[in-house]
Amino acid sequence: MFDGSMAMSFHSLRYPSHILGNVRKHRILYRTKKIPILAVPPSSTLLQTDESGNLPDSKKNSGSVAASTSSDSASLFISQTTTVGIIGGASVDSTINFLNKLVQWSSKDGEDSLPFVLCSDPVLNKQLLSHERSYIPLLSSKRESSSLDHTPIVGNLQNKRAFLECSGAQCIVMPCHISHSWYNEISTGCSVPFLHIGECVARELKNAKLKPLEAGSPLRIGVLATNATLTAGFYQEKLQREGFEVVLPDKATMEHTVIPAIEALNRKDMEGARNLLRIALQVLLVRAVNTVILASDDMRDLLPRDDPLLKKCIDPMDALVRSTIHWAQSVEKGLVEN
Repeated sequence: MFDGSMAMSFHSLRYPSHILGNVRKHRILYRTKKIPILAVPPSSTLLQTDESGNLPDSKKNSGSVAASTSSDSASLFISQTTTVGIIGGASVDSTINFLNKLVQWSSKDGEDSLPFVLCSDPVLNKQLLSHERSYIPLLSSKRESSSLDHTPIVGNLQNKRAFLECSGAQCIVMPCHISHSWYNEISTGCSVPFLHIGECVARELKNAKLKPLEAGSPLRIGVLATNATLTAGFYQEKLQREGFEVVLPDKATMEHTVIPAIEALNRKDMEGARNLLRIALQVLLVRAVNTVILASDDMRDLLPRDDPLLKKCIDPMDALVRSTIHWAQSVEKGLVEN
């Protein structure tokens, strides 16, 4: 099943299903298994923790595989100055997509991919999804929208951050749009660099030296996202700080295209959701925006890769991947210079 030349470390967890990761120089493969075994290479690990940031109790023996202790791994992480700590978000698929790109893009030149620690928690997934759903009228009750307490979510994310720091992470990222709603609270007191997805994409757009589509007009950047992400306002803040004029969907566009697209997506009406998304993007593009930040993984995956509209969009997750790799390269250059 595995490459015989690769040493593997095994952790037995009590979750009914999880991700099996196989990291190689040029790709990362995942398959979902119903057996409670998590396989990881020695330079990286994927951890599923509870809401307090703790690992669940492991069985000492599971089938023919003995669960290894984490002491050897911990010392290995601490010795690697480019270890990335990843806090999983509302979507496991989005987290895996980010990790896949991080592994592939950091090993393009034949080098080993960046070492990483991935912290995944099903409870946190549900908390974040519940928060996002509370902003969609037909998917939540008024009681849920008005009484949702964010304190458990923030506390959970803070615990994950602290856990990753203790695990030897030298840089922390959150490949989740909605988690950045509480970035300031989560990052306060962090002892290592904690990248912000909004800052990453705003910096890339600034460095691209774009020109306004209309002479004499400011540079306009559109942002298309869920109500929860737009209400949090962090993309708008980071873009405006770099001098961009931010264009958001107006109330009519949100009510008649964006929210219905999300509702259609939840009904598995993919074609309906796709058509509504195209309309929402076209409404933003006719307002002379240079590009649209598509800050929703569900929306991004709706369009085929060769869709002309998608080529006018930028994926903030890609910017986060590139910024993470740039951080690692800067660290390595600093070590070489010293």
